[in-house]
Amino acid sequence: MRTLYYSHPDFLGHDTGVAHPESIDRLHVIEQALSAPEFAPLQRITADIPADILDKIGLVHSKAMIAKVLSTIPEQGYANFDADTVVSPGSKLAALRAVAAVCDAVDRICTGQNARAFCATRPPGHHAMPDYAMGFCLFNNIAIAAEYARSRYGLTRIAIVDFDVHHGNGTQAAFCEQPQVLYASSHQWPHYPGSGHPSECGVGNIINIPLPTGSDGEVFREKYRQSILPAVKTFKPELILVSAGFDAHKDDPLASIDLVEDDYRWITDELLSIADVCCQGRIISALEGGYNLSALANSVAAHVGSLMGSPTRGE
Repeated sequence: MRTLYYSHPDFLGHDTGVAHPESIDRLHVIEQALSAPEFAPLQRITADIPADILDKIGLVHSKAMIAKVLSTIPEQGYANFDADTVVSPGSKLAALRAVAAVCDAVDRICTGQNARAFCATRPPGHHAMPDYAMGFCLFNNIAIAAEYARSRYGLTRIAIVDFDVHHGNGTQAAFCEQPQVLYASSHQWPHYPGSGHPSECGVGNIINIPLPTGSDGEVFREKYRQSILPAVKTFKPELILVSAGFDAHKDDPLASIDLVEDDYRWITDELLSIADVCCQGRIISALEGGYNLSALANSVAAHVGSLMGSPTRGE
């Protein structure tokens, strides 16, 4: 089964203004990287926005929050939810299309058409709280995918692994009292948004692994070997979702963790190994952060190359 790659021109319509790190250029460099010959086997998808898209968003976000987001998006110019979170006229279609992409991936993977997907979506999602947008994020794409998989397909064990350098406070808030979803995050500590202490453990389903400033790939891998990977294995997920942020790269301007491309390849391989045992290889990955364009392109290529399969795992 071919690995799915979700993209769409609507994601380029989310204009965040001059010098904003979460820029349109991020998707340009990803598309260029994934246009290399070795990525030709990817099954490229542009998901339609379904008529019930607001119902899907409402699986995680309140009606008041959804209305606030949609009404704040301007007909021209820019508007802000906070100092970091900028929207423009194209942001509505981009945000709706991002949710449509992850839900379409859930449909295809939960019905056995495919096993793996990478969604190159904008805006990112893991900071979006159930009741408000923040941190570059409007709707929480990965959290919505998890709730959609639970409500539509009756899954009772979904693991979300978040290796973005920033803690996914919105995802944690969505599931802190939901034992059917395991949320595991590695992130720089202390750092934005200030959450993600190990004491934040929900109902035993939240795992937060702080990474001290300057941590390299050796530290990152050991933390995963000690905590997150065993917990995911024990949980025996029916589906693994990945908040794929690449801003823990050593060259990223918004953080101070020293990962390299091979670290992203490694963690993807590790998660695939668990998925192969627990859930027929089923993984859906959605783009979060990553703001050095060269590092982002190379890291995504390593991640997607792993999703496509090694010679031993196969495509």
